Amino acid sequence: MSDANDIDPAAAPAPVDPDARHAVKMAKKKAARDKIMATKSGEKGLIIVHTGAGKGKSSSGFGMILRCIAHEMPSAVVQFIKGAWDTGERRLIEGHFQHLCQFHAMGEGFTWETQDRARDIEMARKGWDKAKELILNPEIRLVLLDEINIALRYDYLDAGEVVGFLRDEKPPLTHVVLTGRNAKEELIEAADLVTEMTLIKHPFRSGIKAQAGVEF
Repeated sequence: MSDANDIDPAAAPAPVDPDARHAVKMAKKKAARDKIMATKSGEKGLIIVHTGAGKGKSSSGFGMILRCIAHEMPSAVVQFIKGAWDTGERRLIEGHFQHLCQFHAMGEGFTWETQDRARDIEMARKGWDKAKELILNPEIRLVLLDEINIALRYDYLDAGEVVGFLRDEKPPLTHVVLTGRNAKEELIEAADLVTEMTLIKHPFRSGIKAQAGVEF
């Protein structure tokens, strides 16, 4: 029986350098990614839906508006529900970026606040008319329809009409973002990109109220 001390050091496997192994792994991943990206060359105006019970739907939409502003791409916002709110996004856009982003606050609050279905329908209709005008404007690259899914959920607007307009009349390179929980199935089907925000924890359940800089 040979002793461990008799093993030829040259025959033992060389220690693996973790940095070198990582570099090889990332090089393979980059090559695969580059191959995939080489097949993606088209551009189109996207229909984007942010829905779900979790926080962040409107915030994500406004993040896209800020990207457009940074690229000096004209954009617009139509708020269907929270139009009566004094939000940070509204202050920022109206105070500093009106030349790049139109802001139209059409809603008057959530339906349990207004308690007037006829009035809510009227305001939603006006918001949709403004939205169509903005979407058809060839100079505007992205339109955010904030909380339109709420208006669709309560049938303040006809989902078939909205989907039909986006499908048949939206300019080819115009992006439209639609936010709000409970997105209609036909809207999800028509969209190019759909993200569902999942609620895991929320401070409201622990007695914490909505706070400036976080919720509005």
